[in-house]
Amino acid sequence: MAPAGETRAERAARLREEAIQGHDTPLSLRGQFRLWRRVALLVLALLVLVPLHYLFRLVRLPSPWPRYFLSTAARICGARVNRIGTHLKRDVFYISNHLSWIDILALGGASGTAFIAKAEIQSSPVVGWLAGLNRTVYVKRENRLGVAEQINELRDALAETWAITVFPEGTTTDGKSLLPFKTPMLRVLEPPPPGVMVQPVMLYYGAAADDICWIGQETGLNNAKRILSRKGSFRLDVHFLEPFHPRDFPGRKVIAAESRRRIEEALVKTLGHPLRTFRFAEDPIGYKPKPGATS
Repeated sequence: MAPAGETRAERAARLREEAIQGHDTPLSLRGQFRLWRRVALLVLALLVLVPLHYLFRLVRLPSPWPRYFLSTAARICGARVNRIGTHLKRDVFYISNHLSWIDILALGGASGTAFIAKAEIQSSPVVGWLAGLNRTVYVKRENRLGVAEQINELRDALAETWAITVFPEGTTTDGKSLLPFKTPMLRVLEPPPPGVMVQPVMLYYGAAADDICWIGQETGLNNAKRILSRKGSFRLDVHFLEPFHPRDFPGRKVIAAESRRRIEEALVKTLGHPLRTFRFAEDPIGYKPKPGATS
């Protein structure tokens, strides 16, 4: 039950916090209408673009349709993607911060990149199939004995799709924090494939970040429900930062540190204040409050 005298902004903040704690978000009738209208539009986009994709694959032509679907899906979900900077179109390894599943729609639609994703996604209904259309590379983070095989898959994907993106934080954050970058999947750059560049990417949702970010104990289904039922649109700035050659920063840890430095610098400049400590620590089943961190 809503507290007496609660304003609209206070209610929105309370519902966000409840979602973070793992509670299901109730929707108004208008929210349900917006949710199902967007779901219908996403299904329509699939029905139109996926057959075209398979037709192109059948005649062995490069298919632009996964990229078109991702950009269309991002717009249907409310994102108004603003591309800032010049992105390399091929032979590039993008390294990006990570807030939401919307990141994948926006980055894929803006650049045509493939992605590295957790192996669990591959077995997910619908989502796994959609990720496969975009030639997602699946990795098992706990499979340390299979790292060499995963690296070979990454090299093949980079050679075939020209661009691949990794989110080295390993999870989503709140847009005002930046976690340490994990480096195992950067082993593909040891040594770097010939001609491949690294381009850091900074994603910025502005004031909408609190609504969009997927953190805490919130389920993916509830996060999707909240975003798809959200009123209006939101701006998402995709900052393609200055690329660099990985041979100038030898070793995956050095590459990760340089990428993180550039992303942090761009994020601090955009925010206008220093980054804050992320309020959660990673947990095997999600997140748990970090001792001493405040909201």
